[in-house]
Amino acid sequence: MKLSVCIDSICRGWDLTEALELVKKSGIGAFEFWNWKNKDLDRMEREMDRLGLTLSAFCTVGGALANRDSHGEYLEGLRDAVAVAKRLGCKRLITTAGNESEDMPRAKQLEDVASGLRSAAGIVEEAGITLLLEPLNTAVDHPGQLLSRSSEAFDIIDQVGNRYVKVLFDAYHQQVTEGNLISAMTEHIASIGHIHAAGCPGRHELQFGEIHYGNLISALSEAGYQHYFGLEYVPTLHALEGLKSAKKLFETGIDECARAK
Repeated sequence: MKLSVCIDSICRGWDLTEALELVKKSGIGAFEFWNWKNKDLDRMEREMDRLGLTLSAFCTVGGALANRDSHGEYLEGLRDAVAVAKRLGCKRLITTAGNESEDMPRAKQLEDVASGLRSAAGIVEEAGITLLLEPLNTAVDHPGQLLSRSSEAFDIIDQVGNRYVKVLFDAYHQQVTEGNLISAMTEHIASIGHIHAAGCPGRHELQFGEIHYGNLISALSEAGYQHYFGLEYVPTLHALEGLKSAKKLFETGIDECARAK
């Protein structure tokens, strides 16, 4: 399990070079972001090489999985994102289902998400890239989204049945939506390809709120989770201080798991 820093949340509004230098100073070797279309990719490529950083994940753009009529646009956007990912050495792409429609039965919309992901699977598998379906909370941050519960996301991934299509489990979103994080994650550990973390409520640093991240990290380590653990919070502390605190919390959770064996 490795740490990753979401620069679009922790370094929002920062210069790209300053954001990546912060990641390097924190001792974390990977970063991620949301929208690739507003990034200077030439500059990012140079800075990644200079600083020795890995890009862990970023989001696809275009179309909506929840509506079959927009799958063509979605797949076109996915192909563009795959090309960028291959250029930058990124092995994971993040996607959401899209907004829920009041004019279509919910079950049909969930079927469309699964159908769209089955079409996408061939594209990402050929590229050796994992596509990550992320459910988002609708109570606080993303009203109107179709997919909010991890159970529905895991069911869709089972229907797709391709190892290059997995769930992005956001502990903050799922604490808002359903709680019971450790059981939900460890019982489906093979279907999780990336994790996001933030304190809840508030979406701030990991040490603030009701989620005991030390226990969560230890349980994930015990369950054999080996992918990225992405820090995607809105900082209230000095950015470097917050990242170092998160890194210490992360390492403590790993150590506690090792000592228990």
